[in-house]
Amino acid sequence: MSKERSELKSIGYEIFIGILSTLSIVNLVLLYVVQDKSLGTVLTVMNGLFSLIFLADFIYRITTAPSAGAYFFRHFGWADLLASMPLEQVKILRAFRLARVFRLLREVGVRTVGRTLSKDRAGSSLYILLVMGILVLEFGSLAILRVEQGVPGANITTASDALWYTIVTISTVGYGDKFPVSDAGRIIGSGIIVVGVGIFGTFTGYLATFFLSPRKKETAPPVDAGGTGSPG
Repeated sequence: MSKERSELKSIGYEIFIGILSTLSIVNLVLLYVVQDKSLGTVLTVMNGLFSLIFLADFIYRITTAPSAGAYFFRHFGWADLLASMPLEQVKILRAFRLARVFRLLREVGVRTVGRTLSKDRAGSSLYILLVMGILVLEFGSLAILRVEQGVPGANITTASDALWYTIVTISTVGYGDKFPVSDAGRIIGSGIIVVGVGIFGTFTGYLATFFLSPRKKETAPPVDAGGTGSPG
C-alpha cells in the first residue's frame, strides 16, 4: 500500500469524521445566525465536543501516518491541530479536514466504499449510532429549549437544562427533574425518547455482542508428513 493510500483510515471512520466536520461548519454558521444567547450556548458546547473529537482524530492520524512530517506539513495536519483548538477564528480550518475526507474516498471509489460498508456492517452501525446520538443531542437540545424557555412554569430554561434533559432522556435514565410542560415540548420530548431508546438499546446490544461473542480459535499447526510432530 502506498503512503498516499495508507493515509486512509477505515471507510466508516472517514465518513464519520466527514459528517462531524460538516456539522461543525454548519454550527459555525448557526452561531452567527442565532441571536438567542441560550441557543448559542448549546452550539458552543457542541463545538467544544467536536474540538475534543477532532483533537483525538489529529493524535490518531499523526501517530499512525506513514510520515508524521508529511501529514503535518503536506496534508494539512497543522490545520487539523489548529481547528481542534477552542478558538472561533480558526474553526473554519475544519474545511481542510472535510476536503481530505472527500479526496481519500474519491481515490478509493464509490463502489469500494459501498462494498466495504456493506461488508463491515457492525462497524458501520456503530458510527451511525454515534452520529445519530450527536445529532439528537444537539438538535434535540436546541428544539426543546426553543419551545420551552418562554413558557410559564417551564423548568427547561437554560442551555444546561436542555442538554441535561436530552442526555438523561437518550440514556433512558429519566430522572424526572427536568421535563417539558408545553404541548410542542412534549412532542419533541416524545421524539427524543423514541430515538434515544433505539440508539441506547442498539448500542448496548453492540457492546454485548462485541465483548461476549466467542473469539475464533487458533488452528493447530499441521503435523509434517514424516510424522515428526507425533510423540516418539
